[in-house]
Formats: sequence, C-alpha cells, structure tokens
Amino acid sequence: MSLEKNKTIVRKMIEAINSQNLTLWDELMSPDFIVHMKTQKMQGLESNKKFVKDEIKAFPNLHVTIEDIIAKGNKVWVRLKETATHKGEYLGLAPTGNKLSYKSSHIRLLLSGV
Repeated sequence: MSLEKNKTIVRKMIEAINSQNLTLWDELMSPDFIVHMKTQKMQGLESNKKFVKDEIKAFPNLHVTIEDIIAKGNKVWVRLKETATHKGEYLGLAPTGNKLSYKSSHIRLLLSGV
C-alpha cells in the first residue's frame, strides 16, 4: 500500500468518528483490529467501535482534528487534538458539562490487504 493510501485510511477513521458513522470502520479495519492503550488493550473491531460509541455518548460533540500525520512503511503516526463537552456518564463519572481539549499521538500499523 502506498504511503498516501495509508494516511487516507487513518484520515477516514478520524472522519468516521467526527461524523459519528462508525460503520465506515467496517470497511477500513480488520475484525481482529487491536488497540493498545496505557490502561487497557481492546481487541476486535466491535470492542473498539463500542469504546468510541461510549465516548460519543458521553461527549456528543466530540471532534478530532489531525494536527500532523506521517507515514513510513506500513505505519502511520498521527498527532491529534480532541475537543468535547462532558454531557453523559463516562466510566462511572456523572456528566459535568465541562469542556475538554487534549492532544494525543498514535501510531497505526496498517497491514497489506486492509
């Protein structure tokens, strides 16, 4: 896969979050997709979609902006800015109405045939 195609896949993943249309992930990711986070590991497309759906439910105006994106080989590094307002329960925390904004970095490993 070309570097530009790999970056396009990651951009589409982010667009799917922003549009709250995670059915697009079905076309972009394999069913055994894995996310390693500092506190947990999510395995499988459906568990990853549930995680994001729970975030969207708690933060209905969640918006992710790509600030930087770099591809090399089958890896894509992306620096993101996320903004949202806490309007629903999240991880046992009642809605606060507080706005939040944070930045994060991710590395996506894209395998051929995806």
